[in-house]
Amino acid sequence: MSDAFALDPTVVGVIAGMAFVTYLTKASGLWLLTHVGISERAEAALEVLPGAIVVAVIGPELAAGGPPEWLAGGVVAIVAWRTENIFLALVAGVGAVVAFRTVL
Repeated sequence: MSDAFALDPTVVGVIAGMAFVTYLTKASGLWLLTHVGISERAEAALEVLPGAIVVAVIGPELAAGGPPEWLAGGVVAIVAWRTENIFLALVAGVGAVVAFRTVL
């Protein structure tokens, strides 16, 4: 095996540790939500959280971007509004920003 494909045990251990902690965090959160009652207000907040995260990630890009990014943001908004599917809206937005950057 060449050095380019050699695995450093420390790197493998760190990645495995991060994967375990990520899994533990998700599993404990799911367990907690099934064993602890939450208010309707907290439940509503958890339902809109993915959209809020998307806006927090994409907002700065739109603010720093130009016409291709703004047009792609419009595509995302329209697809999200019409389909109510965040994943589909993000896929459409990525395709749109690539297309608009190529054309503009």
